[in-house]
Amino acid sequence: MQKLINQEQMRSADAFTIKNLDISSIELMEAASMAFVAEFVQEIKTVETPINILCGKGNNGADGLAIARILQDKGYSAVAVYLVDFSDKQTTEYQTNLNRLKDLWFPLTTVKTVAELKNIKCGVIIDAVLGSGLNKPLSGAYAELATFINGLNYQVIAVDIPTGFPAEGAFAKTDIFIKADLVICFQRPKINFFFPESVAALNRFRVVSIGLDEEFIEKQVSPYQLLEQRDIKELIQPRKSFTHKGTYGHALLIAGQKETMGAAILAAKGCLYGGAGLTTLSIPESGLIALNTALPEAMYLDRKELAASALEKFKIIAVGPGLGTDATIIDLLKNLLKLKVPLVIDADALHLLGNDESLMKQLTEGSILTPHMKEFDHLFGAHESWWARLETAREKAVELKCVIVLKNQYTFIVDQQGKVMINSTGNPAMAQGGMGDVLTGLIASLAAQGYEARQAAYAACYIHGMSGDQLAADQVSVKASAIAEHLPAVVKGLTR
Repeated sequence: MQKLINQEQMRSADAFTIKNLDISSIELMEAASMAFVAEFVQEIKTVETPINILCGKGNNGADGLAIARILQDKGYSAVAVYLVDFSDKQTTEYQTNLNRLKDLWFPLTTVKTVAELKNIKCGVIIDAVLGSGLNKPLSGAYAELATFINGLNYQVIAVDIPTGFPAEGAFAKTDIFIKADLVICFQRPKINFFFPESVAALNRFRVVSIGLDEEFIEKQVSPYQLLEQRDIKELIQPRKSFTHKGTYGHALLIAGQKETMGAAILAAKGCLYGGAGLTTLSIPESGLIALNTALPEAMYLDRKELAASALEKFKIIAVGPGLGTDATIIDLLKNLLKLKVPLVIDADALHLLGNDESLMKQLTEGSILTPHMKEFDHLFGAHESWWARLETAREKAVELKCVIVLKNQYTFIVDQQGKVMINSTGNPAMAQGGMGDVLTGLIASLAAQGYEARQAAYAACYIHGMSGDQLAADQVSVKASAIAEHLPAVVKGLTR
């Protein structure tokens, strides 16, 4: 996993690299600017494209000045530099790179008011105005500049971070930022890039290495980690000779009612295609024909017989998809909690937990909760921001000794120690009903196969999203059932 660090730690990494790798600050900046350009030219391939570089007077602006020089060396013939002079302060690196441009007789335009930008050429804007050192919302001329740039509807590519956007921490909905189509960020993505609120500041981002000391970064204390494919490759074990269905565990899924049998079947699909040795589905008798038709491999346990059945044989029990919330279901959930076995809890079962705080306190250690935003707020109270929501998830995962899978485009998996694993697989083509049901089944499948709760949760999220990514390569939307059916191919690819 790749450790994500805050900006204070990133500045420490800069300082450590400069001190210990015998490199100056301006040389490190040159490396960063060259890395930016190497990525930029993959995005903007036509060298005649008008490129307008807006440079503040700090180190972000200094990057912009170096980028202008390097782009000119690469043959980009329509580069214009605008020196945004809204402050009396400037850094040494800014002055150094400005002098280098002046020595080349590079055309420079000093901008003291936003009105002076009214004749800016249509083309690409490189935002190098303010970087990650900013610790307050934009105001005055900077806010006016952001409003102006956003109104142009030109393609904006930001250097490291969009102007005005905080790298971490909550911010107000009224805050304004320069909106970037693409951010080319240095060494690590900013933590706030993974929150839905980031859509106000960027559409997408790419990360480039600038040569900071990786060993130093990985030693920093941070609860945030970004899942990588190698983590899943190292975790998921290929199947061995002489194994059998008992080797891969027995999962029980308690799901579905007459009107929502599809949710139960999708969860069972996620479990079966995820590789569980045995999958039993407890549904109302009215759904038996549908189950046998759709999934003859799944076994059936009548809901009425559930309380009397010996549940110890199941390695994991998942409960919730399409289950309903009437009195009989409440009693069912209470009985399950008394068993003191880990549960995967989703959908309607989460709703019932949120209705009765005493049930929450009965959760068995190692249980896995899988809420989306509204379910999470029903469980733990309303939140003004995703940052606050994630902080609550960290507190509650430690308090309840459970794993919380907070679902979104970037899903946050929070373990019992309050550590956050961020999953980057998945895409908007998966924005259809039933995706969460498949994920619940897949988590149960991996737990049944013997993976620890946190491992089952983060591996399931990654594999589920990867299935969607592969299917979305040539489809505008992807069905939940297709995600489930493609899981074996994804896992096979990860275990080669």
